[in-house]
Amino acid sequence: MTKKSWIYTSGGLVAAVAMLAWAFAPRPVDVEVATVTKGHFESTIDEDGKTRLRERYVVSAPLTGLLTRITLREGDVVDANATVATLTPVLSPMLDERTLRDQQMRVQIAQAQVQRVEARIEGAKVALQQAQNEVQRSELLAKQSFVSQTKLDADRLAVLAAKKALDASHEERHIAGHELEQARAALMAVSRPERLGQRSFVLHSPVAGRVLRVLQASEAAVTIGTPLLELGNTHDLEVVAELLTADALQTKPGSAVVIERWGGAGYLQGRVRLIEPAAFTKVSALGVEEQRVKVLITLTSSFEQWQALGEGFRVGVRIVTLAVDQALKVPVSAVFPLPSGGGAPAAGGMAVFALKEGRAVLTSVQLGGRNGVEVWVKNGLAAGDTVIVYPSSAVKDGQRVKVRKV
Repeated sequence: MTKKSWIYTSGGLVAAVAMLAWAFAPRPVDVEVATVTKGHFESTIDEDGKTRLRERYVVSAPLTGLLTRITLREGDVVDANATVATLTPVLSPMLDERTLRDQQMRVQIAQAQVQRVEARIEGAKVALQQAQNEVQRSELLAKQSFVSQTKLDADRLAVLAAKKALDASHEERHIAGHELEQARAALMAVSRPERLGQRSFVLHSPVAGRVLRVLQASEAAVTIGTPLLELGNTHDLEVVAELLTADALQTKPGSAVVIERWGGAGYLQGRVRLIEPAAFTKVSALGVEEQRVKVLITLTSSFEQWQALGEGFRVGVRIVTLAVDQALKVPVSAVFPLPSGGGAPAAGGMAVFALKEGRAVLTSVQLGGRNGVEVWVKNGLAAGDTVIVYPSSAVKDGQRVKVRKV
């Protein structure tokens, strides 16, 4: 073989080896990336809910008599103590002892109700004072940067909720007193029928509100206790959400709530008032039995914002279970279970692929919480770091990667 042939052969072999090396060399994997940011993080429980009146009042016949036709209709506005129905008592030829005892028992029950509501008012006053003291402490500590703004806002909203609870207790006291007056008037009609004669017995509205239902519109003879119409104060709406019991355990009274998909512009604000102590079984759309519990939410936004809402309206609720300011956040799609030595996920460990100098670096992280979009990273990353989102099985620790252009 001549020298020239040897040179050509050697050059061809070198080119072939180079082509083979280039063909089988690992290629950079195309990836999508996101930047670690710092800001406000919230973990929420999302669920559907329905509005309902916090209190409904049924006006019943306090005695047996002839009911005059009720002219009120559903949706009509009534004032407190306004006339809603008129009864003409039917005087029996013989007054029996049982009827008299029944009316006396009604008066005693009404008196006990008044006492119970007065005790509730005193409890509401104590709760309001406690909430106001807590706000004063939080405002003092906030000036010294010992508590977050979120905690201060929550305490201020707790004061508003306590004020509303006190107002509701005073309203119940008014209603209880009204029922006591009605019971005493009915007892007078039964015990001294000669005083009443054939005069009409007028029924008054216990609250200022609207007529929800007219249960007995036509003129008719009614017996004692017959429901006549139902009233309610549409200014006092609340939202009821049915949460899974596991989610309800993460919710506390006083938790902030964002109300969305209610039909109006923007969002409404609310506050968890009560988590009912008893759960119930509900069958889901997939036929799975679930244990759920009702969570009652008080609307804290002004009435002018949600005055178009009525009872039974469907809304979406987001109950805030965790709120952190200045938290490190990454997309939830960047986090995955940390693999152990055998390739299986490590118990409780989480990780991300950080992008450093064109390579994917497996980085262990500690999570503080997550929602449907973001994850709060307590340590393992820094603000401004770049992480890989939706990492495929081709991405390994140390793998060369190339950012895909979107």
